[in-house]
Amino acid sequence: MPQNVCSEREKKGRMANLELLRCLAMMMVVIMHYLGKGNLLADLTEPQLTGTELAAWFLECFCIVAVNIYMFISGFFLCTSSFKVSRLIQLWLQVWVYSVGIGLLGALTGVMAGTDVDIHFMLTLLFPVSMGHYWFMTAYVFLYLLLPFVGTAVRRMDKRQLQAALALLLFAFCIIKSVLPVRFEMDGQGYDCLWYLCVFVTAAYVRRFGGGFLEKRRLGPVLYGGGCLLTFAVTLFLRRIYLRSGSLDTMLKFCMEYNHILPFLAAIGLFSVFYGIKIHGKAAAFINRVAPYTLGVYLLHENLGLRYTWPNWLGAGKVAEAMAEGSAGAFGLLLLWTAAAVIAVFVCGVLVDVLRKQAFGILHRGLMKVGIYRNLTGKIEKLDGIFKLEDGHVL
Repeated sequence: MPQNVCSEREKKGRMANLELLRCLAMMMVVIMHYLGKGNLLADLTEPQLTGTELAAWFLECFCIVAVNIYMFISGFFLCTSSFKVSRLIQLWLQVWVYSVGIGLLGALTGVMAGTDVDIHFMLTLLFPVSMGHYWFMTAYVFLYLLLPFVGTAVRRMDKRQLQAALALLLFAFCIIKSVLPVRFEMDGQGYDCLWYLCVFVTAAYVRRFGGGFLEKRRLGPVLYGGGCLLTFAVTLFLRRIYLRSGSLDTMLKFCMEYNHILPFLAAIGLFSVFYGIKIHGKAAAFINRVAPYTLGVYLLHENLGLRYTWPNWLGAGKVAEAMAEGSAGAFGLLLLWTAAAVIAVFVCGVLVDVLRKQAFGILHRGLMKVGIYRNLTGKIEKLDGIFKLEDGHVL
């Protein structure tokens, strides 16, 4: 088995630097949703864009790495972890409780906007993974189901095998679509399990053999900053072509698709930047306590019951009005309300998920007194044991 490059801090558990990046990635997700669902991203086909409208797109380009980063971090740790049926069940229950609870609350209180309460809506709440209520969770759950196969494969491959497999994956699902100005029928634009399989394998390769890359301190900022700036520049270039010729209208935002090479490289660059940061003491302890609840931030604000409502609660309507009027203070309002929205949504999401976890804990302890539940829990633990990695086999 080839020697791995895991440091001692990786083997000890949570790495505060990467957990901080996880928190930042979720904040970036909130920013993108605030801009998009708050109608703050101007139509790129419009002949004139104000400075504030360009600033909103600029911010979008620097946050577009968020989802790739979140999955990259997950893959970085999952590739050395055992598959657990218990973890899969816990994850599904977490998604289900948010889907049904927040979805019904939004529908019954009348705050839900942009969605009709019909059979499809109810099915989406009841079967959130299968119905794609949260597309990211659908992709993540299916990827986790593949962990027994993919995890074993990436652990057993040597460096050359993994390089070849990764190169083929990226060529087929990233590089080709990034260089050809055409739309492929089966291109999921990064909103699918297939793309996150590519991200997972990349993270596994970096975890096992990427020590040299991660130690190049200057490369990370260049990849992130350069990737995001190029994304913005190419988008404006394509817009210019469209305004002159009327063509490429479906390609205007293709550089901002998750499986495009620019956001992908930018995400790896930002990961490299944070990998080199060392955080200790109380700051590390605080970050490590908060980070596990970041998924709750996503599950709360992206629920159909709130998805199209919360941006207006947090000033998106005022910002959009100021931008439409060309107000001199529009830029300041954009920054102010975006920052306020990120803080409010992140804090609320973390607090709600803390309460959710406590409720789950109380319910679990109570049900453990019931024989059927206790026996079922024991059987699930035995299933976990089947997939448990032996000592010395973890990378």
